[in-house]
Amino acid sequence: MRKYFQRVENCRYRPLQRWLAKFGLNPSRHGWHGWLPTEVCVPPAALDDERLDTLLVGALAETLKEDGIGWSRLRALAKGAFDGNDWQLATSRDVGARVTPLTTDRHVRVGARERIRDVQRRFPDRLTVQLNALATRVLFDEDNRAVGVEYQKGDRLYRAHAHPRLASGETQNAFAAREVILAGGTFNSPQLLMLSGIGPSDHLRERGVRVRVPLAGVGGNLQDRYEVSVVNEMTFPRWSVYKGATFATDDQLFADWQARRPGVYATNGSVLTITHRWPATSELPNLFCMALLARFEGYKPEYSKTFSTDLNYLTWVVLKAHTTNRGGTVRLRSADPRETPIIEFRQFSDGGEEDVDALVDGIRFVRRLTSKLKAQQLIGREAVPGPQFETDASLRDFVRTHAWGHHACGTCAIGSIDDNGVLSSDFKVHGTQGLRVVDASVFPRIPGFFIVSAVYMIAEKAADVILKS
Repeated sequence: MRKYFQRVENCRYRPLQRWLAKFGLNPSRHGWHGWLPTEVCVPPAALDDERLDTLLVGALAETLKEDGIGWSRLRALAKGAFDGNDWQLATSRDVGARVTPLTTDRHVRVGARERIRDVQRRFPDRLTVQLNALATRVLFDEDNRAVGVEYQKGDRLYRAHAHPRLASGETQNAFAAREVILAGGTFNSPQLLMLSGIGPSDHLRERGVRVRVPLAGVGGNLQDRYEVSVVNEMTFPRWSVYKGATFATDDQLFADWQARRPGVYATNGSVLTITHRWPATSELPNLFCMALLARFEGYKPEYSKTFSTDLNYLTWVVLKAHTTNRGGTVRLRSADPRETPIIEFRQFSDGGEEDVDALVDGIRFVRRLTSKLKAQQLIGREAVPGPQFETDASLRDFVRTHAWGHHACGTCAIGSIDDNGVLSSDFKVHGTQGLRVVDASVFPRIPGFFIVSAVYMIAEKAADVILKS
């Protein structure tokens, strides 16, 4: 799959490697001409902050002490330049400090949206984007071949909208010359399949949907990461990088970013990333620890408002990769396509003890990374979890209560019908013709630390498969 990563990426933060690639030398196996630019940005003001230097040096020293040091590890780090996406470092399965690449174009965030708009601009006769159109079901002929999609035309039709409209939209059909490809994502692709009669038979009948293809795996296998935060309030009023920041329209830092793209607005707030493994015998690194100069306790209503007011916080986000839980489900709330589905993650229900223990270890690990800041009395208090969460039992309760995720996947998994798979290896829906699914729902097991690059890679793989057919 690495070739698909290279096809997608346009790496801009390894200039020497980029130059060597012109002569056919590419040991890092980065991509240099893809549609997705990757960059790195650490504001100079952050590096000038002695308090931040204390964090960086102390954390790096603690990491080396915890995970060991040897010549083989030093060679891997030197080759990979602390770049977790460098092939030489990735294949070493090493742990430790990493740079954090961002998908930005000259420090402006980009992603799939910009890719779609660019292709639409260059090929207006081949790609049409229909806005305000809610897909309601797949249309089939008598041979179970997908021939199109039924949709409702209108704004605010889906009831996930904060202010959904009461009336239904105008029903229209879009017909396919060759195939129908669903890319609704982890929640909406299985919803659309079930609305079309493809899914667990008993559940479809309960919802009043005629069963076209009984497929028990549709909407099952729902997986996600687990993340928790360790939030520290510092004893000083703000980090140096926020000097002059108001996070309003008159913000000089924002004006500087608009003019030259420097500073804090060019970053995601991360100043240090460390990979770790638990248990120590784990084959792959499975803990991703990211230091943010912000107060971040997870995704909840109005969570971002504290970014502009609490400028003296340090948050360690601890992410558990390669999670074991596959027990989540997506089910129809009703046969009405405007209704949101019922999403049950059932966190920690399948192999949960191992994931809980890993996150507890991660919390203790990042606490040790800030030990020098505490010794110098730069940390005033640990706001989350807080000093009351010290024992293993209390930390386990904290993890079970506060863990969140935002990398849901797996609900239309590739695999055999006997194993509750939904798709064949060429992304075709079992029991149908001319119908494929290509999005985050196709993964049998959740990949890597973050899944967006894996989604891009699987899309490129699907493009090859579809073109060959």
